[in-house]
Amino acid sequence: MQGPIVFETRRLPFAFLALLELLLLVSLCTADRFIPNPADYVLPLIGTTNGGHVFPGATLPHGMVKVGMDTNSPGNQAGYDADPQYDAIGFSQLHDSGTGGSASLSNFKIWPFSSCSSFSECPTSPASRAVPRNLLPDGSPDDAASPGYFASNLSSNVRVELTATRRTALHRYTFPSNSTEPRLLVDLTDDGQQSGIEPTMLIDPTTGRVTGDAWFLASFGPGEYHLFTCVDFHGEGYSLGSPTEYGSWFFDTVTQNATNTNAFDGSAGALLTFQPSTNGTTSILVRVGVSFISSSQACANAQEEIPDWDFERVHSDALAQWNELLGRVQIDPTGVDEETIQLFYSSDTYCASGLLWGESELAVHRALDTFRTLYPLFSLHDPERFALITRAMIDIWRFEGWLPECRGATLQQWVQGGSNGDPILGEFFVKYHEQATALNVSVSDLYNALVTDSQDEPGDWDLQGRQANDWVRLGYIPDELNSDFSGTNTRQVSRTLEYAFGDFAISQVAKLIGNTADAAKFQQRANGSFEMWNPNITLPGFPSVIGMMQLKSSTGAFDMFTDPRHCSVNDPTHSTCFLDSNNHDGFYESSPMVYSQVWILYFAFFAYAHSSSPIVCPHDTAQLITLQGGVASFIDRLNIIFNQSYFDVTDEPSQQIPFMYHYANRPGLSTKQSRQVISESYNTSVSGLPGNDDSGAMGSYAVFLLAGLYPVPATNQYLLSSPFFPSISFSNPLFNTTTTIKATNWAGNPADSVGTVYVSNVTVNGVQYKSNCYLEWDVFQTSSVVELTLSDDVTLGCGSGANALPPSLSSGGFD
Repeated sequence: MQGPIVFETRRLPFAFLALLELLLLVSLCTADRFIPNPADYVLPLIGTTNGGHVFPGATLPHGMVKVGMDTNSPGNQAGYDADPQYDAIGFSQLHDSGTGGSASLSNFKIWPFSSCSSFSECPTSPASRAVPRNLLPDGSPDDAASPGYFASNLSSNVRVELTATRRTALHRYTFPSNSTEPRLLVDLTDDGQQSGIEPTMLIDPTTGRVTGDAWFLASFGPGEYHLFTCVDFHGEGYSLGSPTEYGSWFFDTVTQNATNTNAFDGSAGALLTFQPSTNGTTSILVRVGVSFISSSQACANAQEEIPDWDFERVHSDALAQWNELLGRVQIDPTGVDEETIQLFYSSDTYCASGLLWGESELAVHRALDTFRTLYPLFSLHDPERFALITRAMIDIWRFEGWLPECRGATLQQWVQGGSNGDPILGEFFVKYHEQATALNVSVSDLYNALVTDSQDEPGDWDLQGRQANDWVRLGYIPDELNSDFSGTNTRQVSRTLEYAFGDFAISQVAKLIGNTADAAKFQQRANGSFEMWNPNITLPGFPSVIGMMQLKSSTGAFDMFTDPRHCSVNDPTHSTCFLDSNNHDGFYESSPMVYSQVWILYFAFFAYAHSSSPIVCPHDTAQLITLQGGVASFIDRLNIIFNQSYFDVTDEPSQQIPFMYHYANRPGLSTKQSRQVISESYNTSVSGLPGNDDSGAMGSYAVFLLAGLYPVPATNQYLLSSPFFPSISFSNPLFNTTTTIKATNWAGNPADSVGTVYVSNVTVNGVQYKSNCYLEWDVFQTSSVVELTLSDDVTLGCGSGANALPPSLSSGGFD
């Protein structure tokens, strides 16, 4: 393909955002209390050390530019580390949030020098220029962050402040009063991996403008991406004038008066000296435009978005956008401790994902991790941006042939689980099929993209698409490769299960567009997942746990055993099941115990009774539970998963397990376990996340648990528990509706998850609801009031009606 993939976007004017905020406040006027500025409760520093990899800098919701501090920590995937032992090395314009792999982005760092012995003696390489941050009395670094803003006080006595628009960063460097030659460095090559090559640069000696570009390595896959920048300088409160000194640098060698660089590989960039202010404080603003198209486009982006050089205005606009978006979800804070409120609003993760806003296609990270809770959260209150994401994913299919699975900085990166773009598009279409055309989403293209993903095998299924030939031929992924393979032979069981769920999502879309033949075909393919259920496997030490997902050959034989403990904390071999071409045990990031149980939740939709022949009939959830020996055995198996630490909150395949008791008519146990996840694994400290955030997956999971909900993607179903608040409201600007869930006798959040937290009755708009265990999407399509009656009885069930249990396909629940 030639040229970048560009998609059209609609900008929401600030006046329109303000109107939406006003409408939101009016719609909530019946609530006892609400929070007018939820951004005040956001703590961006949560999860910024100890492996959380959260980005705490300045950005807009879904902004391309994420400007923040870079430290010399080995865990700098998001640039920043809150651990004070690590020094600052720059302030760069693009970051990811919550990812693993190699450190990504962190491009085009800016760095201030309050003093150097001379221009040519400034320490320009990252290792040489690093300085500590000032420390607060408690020993933490003197850094501050809030939505749309980041600040730090360096030990060089320079104060740094950052804010951003969609594609442009604005820095403010305030130098100490004794700084007679304030200098600013532009680093063109040192991204998070210090991988930049072939930089070009031009310095304008009159204005100081620096334009440049370089090629950088992908962080989680092959390939290189080309990125451009445009850097301008402006005195705040005084005329900056032309630079008094300028030049290029290469590692620690400065060449004065050079206006370009001949560096091919290694640290390189520009260095400029400016006059200090004669009126006291010297504050220099640095405006950095970024583009995947050209330097001239980067300059145009910057001029369009920040023409006035007004730092406070840019910050205020960013804060208003965060308040408007966060304010679409309102909680009643009465009786709720502040930390819970902070955790809730801090977890509403819109800085993790990023739209490139006309620059190129969407930067999608880890569809494997995010399809479960992040995109269902977008469904509830951010449909317009969800539509932009959907359109961008379809654009990728148009130009590259398959939907994206894992992307970064416009590049394909390694597929992890399966083709999990499918349930993301399924989620959008199930919720918004009636509005798709108005949202400029092509229904035919969306459906054709899904069908391509399921049926057409790509040149390399490690980068996109599926191992489709075997999937279509066998209905599962065998433990050996056929002669026409085009990818690695790994994760066969977990990919089978994820392909099956993807085809379930496609079947739901097919039903909605009236394609009954395809709906039946893809539903049948989804049924094939239980081909990999081996009823003769038991869990060592627990003979009552019978039956497990296992590898299967193309002849139908279970001829390769995988220990059910494999890739868990109980694994005697201490295997991890990460993305490794030498891993031929069939599973990714979790154990057979988890995969054999976790997909029960998803495949409760089309449960099976085991037979020795291929399984072709969908049945009810109760029959699936029979597969594991009945309700008592099913519950016992869940208890073993928790009591023996097979549940791993740090990896997304486990996320739905706390809610699986719903399917055995024991929702109280789901409530207890899900609340324990919050109390044991989340807090508001800099190490307050269980593992890395995985592009918003962990944060959105916390939002749903705190809301007392768990979404079943690509369906109309939300499993129901009790919220951590007396009430919670979701406002949808597309529908112009607000749905409020009230706990009429809410009595607080007991630390041990035992108390008045179990749902005994549910009404919607004053009418008895069909279940105490789930809500459906139509509750959120209209302005509804859901009232929960809470009890301290953990044994309560889902209710007595025919539709009380969460539905299955055979009961018509997903028709």
